[in-house]
Amino acid sequence: MPADSLSALQHRLQHRFSDPSLLQRAVTHRSYSSEHNERLEFLGDSVLNLAVSSLLFRRMQGLPEGELSRVRALLVKQDSLHRIAMRLQLPQVLRLGEGESKSGGKLRPSILADALEAIIGAVYLDAGYDQAEALVHRLLEGVELSPRLQEAAKDAKTALQEWLQGRKMKLPQYQVIDTTGAAHNQVFHVECLVAELQLTARGSGASRRAAEQAAASAMLAQLKVKQA
Repeated sequence: MPADSLSALQHRLQHRFSDPSLLQRAVTHRSYSSEHNERLEFLGDSVLNLAVSSLLFRRMQGLPEGELSRVRALLVKQDSLHRIAMRLQLPQVLRLGEGESKSGGKLRPSILADALEAIIGAVYLDAGYDQAEALVHRLLEGVELSPRLQEAAKDAKTALQEWLQGRKMKLPQYQVIDTTGAAHNQVFHVECLVAELQLTARGSGASRRAAEQAAASAMLAQLKVKQA
């Protein structure tokens, strides 16, 4: 990778590496070289979770553990990390094998999220936890830590349950109505029933849990339409 590309990335990160080879490894996919970023990603994932946890602990005082966990999960999920990676222009500096590059790997959310975690791990090795934590906090500067974020962090099943309980209604019922696909690649199809409103909604997913979440989300969408 050209030195100016690494330098530009360090400028965007606001961290100058004592050992630039750590950054180069962090943006190297396993398809490119045996010296790839997976071990750094493993390390960065833990640093990221601790840094986000400390931020939420200080900024969202009074929030119980379960709510803090849900907000943290929202902030560190692949979609959130992918958006940050795009803002840092990581596709321009990723090192991928030819096949992975031709198949669109430089824009693949999972690869970009992994690279971002690897960069966090690289900063930790280069300068210690305090600098890695400061990087994570800078990356999250544009995120408003407010009750709205807390609400968005709720999964669909929890949100649906709270909506019904708030109206003194019984909890929804979930039933698997079908499974499709090969044994190693099954898709579950689930129906969600709110008996008191005589409403049903369906959702699909790679696991029963994911399908239930999709069905709950579809049910919430129905309820919002009825309320409008």
